[in-house]
Amino acid sequence: MQTLNSPFPDVSLDVYPAEGAEAAVVICPGGGYAFLSKWEDSFVARAFNEAGYHAVVLHYGVERPPLRWRPLCQLAWAVAAVRGGEIPVLPAIQKVAVCGFSAGGHLAASLGVQWHNPALFPHGTDLLSHRPDALILGYPVISGGDYAHPGSFTQLAGDDRSVWAEFSLERLVDEKSVPVFLWHAVPDESVSVQNSLLFFQALLRSRISAELHLYPFGTHGMSLATPEVARPAENRLADAHVATWLPLAERWLADIFSCRAEG
Repeated sequence: MQTLNSPFPDVSLDVYPAEGAEAAVVICPGGGYAFLSKWEDSFVARAFNEAGYHAVVLHYGVERPPLRWRPLCQLAWAVAAVRGGEIPVLPAIQKVAVCGFSAGGHLAASLGVQWHNPALFPHGTDLLSHRPDALILGYPVISGGDYAHPGSFTQLAGDDRSVWAEFSLERLVDEKSVPVFLWHAVPDESVSVQNSLLFFQALLRSRISAELHLYPFGTHGMSLATPEVARPAENRLADAHVATWLPLAERWLADIFSCRAEG
């Protein structure tokens, strides 16, 4: 692993190369846009390495809220840097997915639905350079409506709930949105499963390729749901069934990348 600085203050990348890999996954840990969870960081990166992908963990900025679209611009830079060969320890990689958890899922999904909006990026930005080929979202924060995660949206948009709709991603899905793999534990009491359902329904309406897995047991923040990330004191237990999300996502991602190559 190598840590690299970015053009943004307090933003860095942890890069995990995988020998012979031809695709990369940029990982956005969760943390309610207030901190970054270590359980959705290196553990996830190494798991994608084992599956044959370069992994890049984005430590996006969470200082000075409301953050608004600042983390989005940081993620866009990271994807473009990976694709453009600007990461010294990686070759230029055309196939790039983004994986995000919880608030990191909101960040990943924001790029997936807003990559083509020139108003959000510096003038002259090559928008296609930061378009992810696919998203993998675990228990994501999506909606600023009835099922909002208040902490995340307050950090992102401030206390005025009338502004939250601007960051409510199910409202922003269109025909240019990218394919999405979603998974969520139904009993999640921190981020309602309705967030994933709302996003999935919006993707279907816009005829965007999407796969959704709902697990009847589990809780928020399970990460890989393996023993190495289990935290019994927080009721985040290893669960072999929930842990199937990763091999399912790997198979799905391979299919998406295959379609990209053929196209």
